[in-house]
Formats: sequence, structure tokens, C-alpha cells
Amino acid sequence: MSARLRAREAGLTFGSGQTGPRNTLADVPGVRVGHCTISKGSGALVEGKGPVRTGVTAILPHSGNIFARPVKGAYFDLNGCGGLMGALQIREFGIIDTPIMLTNTMSMGAVADATVRYILKQNPQAALSEDSVIPIVSECDDSHLNDARGLHVCEAHVLDAIDRATQDVREGAVGAGTGMSCYDFKGGIGTSSRLVDAPGGTYALGVLVLSNHGSREELLIHGLPVGSMLEAPNPKRIDQGSIVTVIATDAPVDARHLGRLAKRSSLGLGLTGSCSHNGSGDIAVAFSTANVHDRSVKGELMTDNLMSDRDMDGLFRATVDCTAEAITNSLFKAETTVGRDDHLVPALPIEETLDILRRHGRL
Repeated sequence: MSARLRAREAGLTFGSGQTGPRNTLADVPGVRVGHCTISKGSGALVEGKGPVRTGVTAILPHSGNIFARPVKGAYFDLNGCGGLMGALQIREFGIIDTPIMLTNTMSMGAVADATVRYILKQNPQAALSEDSVIPIVSECDDSHLNDARGLHVCEAHVLDAIDRATQDVREGAVGAGTGMSCYDFKGGIGTSSRLVDAPGGTYALGVLVLSNHGSREELLIHGLPVGSMLEAPNPKRIDQGSIVTVIATDAPVDARHLGRLAKRSSLGLGLTGSCSHNGSGDIAVAFSTANVHDRSVKGELMTDNLMSDRDMDGLFRATVDCTAEAITNSLFKAETTVGRDDHLVPALPIEETLDILRRHGRL
């Protein structure tokens, strides 16, 4: 099997819920994702020149002006050894009003600056008669493969990721995921979705992960310790990295509900084996495209027709299953990558993995 399949294409399922038509974050109407991948050079590290294995990923909650029409949002940090710029505003006001940007740890500042410039260009009254701009940026550390000290991400890369945002969500070693590792295999971007029946209608929920966490012996697939059973080479990183999870839905929920969803992503992370290592930044950001606020209407951010707490279980289940599937997709789609100083992170061997699952009755 030479092609890099998604987990579901290889016969794996995660829960009993129905996926959306794409089985991606973009199954939530209006949501788009774009990547800019920066990959150049090989061999020994020359600081400032490479090799470079990094990038930027942009998540746009809807196709309009996000600053003018912010969405409800929340976040949860299972372990705080990571960065989420804009977190205080999300917590205080329960809104997200810029694209959600993902990149490497050392490039957060550059991505934030470029995102602010993008929003200012769209909104001439921002920081004048309207509010100032606080960008939403999160990160994982790709320095095992990337010349992180070289600070290679610039404004053009950020704008390119935003401009490329579509409903066609690429996975694996792309965008912010270019230099990331997952359970000592190549990781990066993965995504999944579910359709959830609830009073009031059928709603879409999608998850996208930037996976850069875990050690080989922890990896679980369908409850089986596949990582410790694989015979593939096992080069180790200095630490076990982080994961950023983005959850989107069109269900009519507010920031409090979204905070509850964000917490449930940790259960999906646990299904794949993670214990959330000491040095891991395990961060989840959630937003809803329902009841979008119009910034031009002064006054409180009003929310109508909220889903009842007792009706949230379907969304909780979808979040857990989508997170586990998205992480697994990031492993299945990523290709072996050689980075700085010839550091090699192997792709998950799909055929061997599937064979193990078959032999143990999990597939």
C-alpha cells in the first residue's frame, strides 16, 4: 500500500456517529482551512538558512469579515506548556474575531503581527472607532526538524495560508504540521467530523488537530498498543511535544457550552494513548458559527435559541470521536520527513499497523 490513506479509508472507524461529507472541519458550513508549507534545504543546520521544515495553518470560522462578525468561542488547556495568544480575550468575552492561526513556537510573534495587519486592512476603523485587534495564534515546537532559531515564517506566509483557505482540507506534513511529530512518527495536521442529531435539527461538528505529542510506546489505535508492537525504527526527540485541537460546530451554543466541548477533546486525546506529558502544551479552542455577532450593533453580545445542557451529549461524543480520528489521520497522512542535521521522523507504517490490528481482531 504505497498511498498514504486516511484512517477511515483503511477500514478504521471511531465511534458509531455519521461523518460529514468530507469528514473534515470544513463540514461545518462556512469554515475553511488554508496552509502555507515552508520546506527547503537539507543536511547540517546553518542557523538562519535551514534546513527549514515549518509553516502556517489558518482556520477561518466563516467566509466573511471575522472581525466585523465574530463567533462565539472558548478554550481549554489540559496542560499549559504551550502558547495561545488571545486566550484572555476569549475567556473574558467568549468570542473569536480573527482567524485561528497555527504555527511553530518561535514564530508566534511574526504570525500575530501579520494577522493584525490582515485584520487592519479589512477594517479601517479597527483601533480607532472600533476595538483593537488581538489575534488568536497557537503553536507547537517543530525544532527537532526545523531551523526554529532562523525565524523563517514571515507575513507573506501568513497571508498565503489565509488566501489558500478552502473547504478542501489537506492533512499530514503540511502548513503548521510540516515539522511536527506524533508518538515518534511523523504527525502534523489531521481532521474529522460528525453530524449530530439534536432538538432543533442536525448539526455539524468538526475537529482539526496539530499533532506533535507523545512517545512511541504510548500510541493506541482501537485500544491496541500499536506503537509498542511496531518494528519500525524509533528515533527519539528530546521531549514529547504538544497538540493544538480546534473544534468547530454550527450548533447554537454559547461560550460556556464551547468550553465544555473543548474539555471533551482531552478524552479523544487519551483514546490515542497520551498522558499529557510534563512539557506538553495540550490546548483546545472551540467555536460556533451559530448566532454570529455583528460588531456594528452596539451593546451586549446577545445569543438566541441556545441548545439546552441536557442535549449536549451528542456533541460531546462527536468531539471525543473526532479528536481520536483526527489524530490518527495526522499519522496516516504524514510522510517520512528528514529535517535539520539529518533528523529523520518516519511515517507510520500503514500496512504493518493494519496487519497488527487485523491479527488482534480490531479491524
